[in-house]
Amino acid sequence: MRNKNIHTFIGCDNEYNESKIAIFGAPFDSTTSFRPGTRFASAVMRNESFGIETYSPYQDKDLEDIKVFDGGDLELSFGNSESTLQDIQDETAKILKDGKIPFMIGGEHSVTLGAVRAVAEKYPDLHIIQFDAHTDLRDEYLGQYYSHASVIRRCWDIVGDDRIFQFGIRSGERDEWKFAKEHLHTTKFNFDELDEVVEKLKGKPVYFTLDLDVLDPSEFPGTGTPEAGGVTFVELHKAIEKISQLNIVGLDMNELSPVYDQSGQSTALACKLLREILLFIYK
Repeated sequence: MRNKNIHTFIGCDNEYNESKIAIFGAPFDSTTSFRPGTRFASAVMRNESFGIETYSPYQDKDLEDIKVFDGGDLELSFGNSESTLQDIQDETAKILKDGKIPFMIGGEHSVTLGAVRAVAEKYPDLHIIQFDAHTDLRDEYLGQYYSHASVIRRCWDIVGDDRIFQFGIRSGERDEWKFAKEHLHTTKFNFDELDEVVEKLKGKPVYFTLDLDVLDPSEFPGTGTPEAGGVTFVELHKAIEKISQLNIVGLDMNELSPVYDQSGQSTALACKLLREILLFIYK
């Protein structure tokens, strides 16, 4: 039994034992290469979530009708990537052992590796779907092997060729694009070919990682590395609806940096998206 957090995301205050999805925050941004601040995302999202409704008019579903547990934020060691990744891996493994779906709220994108390590241990045939503006395929960045700029490369080290599917990608070094062409399935700029990938992955365990900078900065300015030419909320919502058909065994949402959008627009969007994802994947 794990104690629920007193400060929870709206509609996610159920007991751990009765819940099918377990949320936890990973407030870490020590490898951020441009503008830090994502460590505040999960706490701010909990605060601001009470500005939205638990009911989704898109799906005619309500968070009050499903069982989701919010355990709060992990206490992570700022500045120590290896310790942080281990703590995330341990938390994810506990949730999986209890037969629940782990849903991590970052934090910067490097936190994904800790969760993927745990999920891949339980599901050796794991596949990864990544929605993102950036390839995240550098072998290292400024001497850092574990970085938000290399997180998908580290995930590839675990799952291998033809197991990672990227969408919305519009930024990366030339060598990253070359690596992606040889080892991954990468769709530039949008969600074209997503239908084919969903059909291909049916019945397989899938980890879904959502970097919110896949959205265009005009809709989502509150992120550390904004990249022009992104998708809209409506396009992203439709894409998530499609992948919800799959066997999602773990997932994360990351790279909201609330300090860079004082209007609160980006946080409000992230909260609404979190609600929609929970309702989409809850079986």
